[in-house]
Amino acid sequence: MPPIEVQDVKNYVEEKIGDFHSKRLKNLGKLKLIQILKRKNPYIVSIKSGPHWGNSRQINKMKDDFKKAQRVLRSNNPSIQIVSINGCCYGRDNNPDKGDYFKYCGQKFWEFISDNSGLYVEIIEPLGHKAKEKNQEFIEEYSQIINKFTLEFNKNFCVNGKIDWNALVKFNSSITVPVKDF
Repeated sequence: MPPIEVQDVKNYVEEKIGDFHSKRLKNLGKLKLIQILKRKNPYIVSIKSGPHWGNSRQINKMKDDFKKAQRVLRSNNPSIQIVSINGCCYGRDNNPDKGDYFKYCGQKFWEFISDNSGLYVEIIEPLGHKAKEKNQEFIEEYSQIINKFTLEFNKNFCVNGKIDWNALVKFNSSITVPVKDF
């Protein structure tokens, strides 16, 4: 794999960062509080699968995909050596050999794809520079959406400034959705 040039990364980021923020803002603008409440737990409890990117089913699917890709690649060239890599943009894993594949995280991943042990730090500057330009616009629009949701939530699920848990739970969990002017 040819080494990645930092200037190429900077150029790519400068070209794409505006689209990235525009898509985020567009998606935020489409959000409706009622849709979120329908799929989120109203008891303010969040259960996570852990610090890793995927659960066991997702990891098994990735391993199956690696095996399928190896079969396809070997069908044309049976002697080819294939190494499957699970790359993670940040973090660390001090035991990268997972048997069927290698998991490279953070610095190890960026060095693997670029042959540059410092790339993981060097890419921060172009990312941060362009992100900062768009960040203020994003914060302003995000704040508007939060304010809108707060007003909507207060109107529909609060009484005298306190959460009406019965109304919220009924909305989220009852067989029929209570009729309100959402």
